[in-house]
Amino acid sequence: MESFNPRSFFQNVKSRELHGFRVRKRPFVEDLLSGFTESGALSVEHDGDSTIPLAISFCKTSKNSHFFAVSDEDGYVSLFDSRKKFARSECHSKNTEKARIGEWLAHQNAIFDLCWIKDDRKILTASGDQTVKVWDAEEKNCTEVLAGHVGSVKSMCPHPSNSDVVVSGSRDGSFALWDLRCKTSSISSRHKELLIGPTATVNDAHSTQVRRTRRAKAASTSVTSVLYLKDEVSIATAGAANSTVKFWDVRNLKAQVTQASPGCDPLNNKERRLHGISSMSQDANGVFLAVASTDSSIYLYNVLQLDKGPLQTFTGSRIESFFIKSVISPDASHILSGSTDGNAYVWKVSKPHRPPVMLKSHEEDVTAVDWCQSDVGKVLTASDDCTVRVWNIENSYHTSTRSPLSIRRRVMAVPNAECRRLLFKKEQMDERKVQDYSSPSTTAKGQISSFSPITMPIMGTPESRKKKVFTSSDSEACEKTPEATFQSPASVLSPPSSLKRKTIKDYFLAAS
Repeated sequence: MESFNPRSFFQNVKSRELHGFRVRKRPFVEDLLSGFTESGALSVEHDGDSTIPLAISFCKTSKNSHFFAVSDEDGYVSLFDSRKKFARSECHSKNTEKARIGEWLAHQNAIFDLCWIKDDRKILTASGDQTVKVWDAEEKNCTEVLAGHVGSVKSMCPHPSNSDVVVSGSRDGSFALWDLRCKTSSISSRHKELLIGPTATVNDAHSTQVRRTRRAKAASTSVTSVLYLKDEVSIATAGAANSTVKFWDVRNLKAQVTQASPGCDPLNNKERRLHGISSMSQDANGVFLAVASTDSSIYLYNVLQLDKGPLQTFTGSRIESFFIKSVISPDASHILSGSTDGNAYVWKVSKPHRPPVMLKSHEEDVTAVDWCQSDVGKVLTASDDCTVRVWNIENSYHTSTRSPLSIRRRVMAVPNAECRRLLFKKEQMDERKVQDYSSPSTTAKGQISSFSPITMPIMGTPESRKKKVFTSSDSEACEKTPEATFQSPASVLSPPSSLKRKTIKDYFLAAS
């Protein structure tokens, strides 16, 4: 009985070039969002008592991407392994016992945010006790305490390349910058915790001057979300008072650089209800910024084109609380959001008008969500039903995690005549090399004859050949001038080494 061997990718390409057969398209994640399946559900509990999870975070490095941390309103941090196999027949408590690899009491108050730093060796926790703590994930002990806020710390974000620098936002209306290398003194002799004060603080970052009426309550000045942008010198902040996202330069925090107002119609001057921002997130390259508003919309911005407004708007979920979070995938291809209707929603960025895919299993509000940094097909959702659920796409589906916005290069086949000529030339050179190697008397002692590598012929139309020849011959002479390079918007995220770093502030000053 003959065994069936499926054809390889190269055999399919050869068949297409020779016979014109259509090659079966390989499936991508964006084409098969309906393939999301629940891998398992965990119960967030301690000593048999369930508690509500408030924040979740996957590890950032690829080798530890299967581990994730959960913080809850009782002040605990729990670590889990998502590789464990969960049986649907078992209760959530048994799945928790299988997957949990550690837990500890981190604060005496709720933990609203947490994230991994230092190659997943340490964890940052932001709490309602007005502090941010740094924890050794392996030893489970606190190494530093960031104290300086006078309100609950709602959000925080480390520097993109230097995790010693952290920004945090608080309910007191301020955001602060911290440097973990600036240790001052120990808190007490009982604990080996070092107290760190802020290096810079901006008060009333999102205060609004709104006339207060009898029935209207005073607007909250809380900073609900902070984000350190990938240009490494810019910070984005958002608050509960309005739908304004402000951008700041860390080198001069006296005034904001610019701002974006999702959901605002500049042509409509009528009094309208103010909506706050619940969360912000950016992709791995730092090009796109996803802003979740309490008007139940998620706005997608291009960081280099903030003056043009949001690129897309995603609707379908119900974001009626500041505990409902959203996050954009690392490859900027999808957006995941929680909702107050008990479902999680996934949109495809390139098709915002298509209805989102719903992830149904939770029984209460879905609050915190997160994408795996290395495996885009794996996500986490946390809910007020005291559970955390792991979702995945079948392995055969997520064959590629590249963004649909990235450029695909087309592979061109070499004509048969050129192939024969190159193969014939290669055979002649191989025969000559064998002859030279077999007769060492023809060469110097200890030396081996070397041949120049085969160069591929220039293929294409006459016009494209001229362009290629011109590019290869004059590439060094046609480098960008410093002025042209400096004026490029791309210099914000990847500035040339020979030029002064350009920030978002410089870009907007040049535009004005």
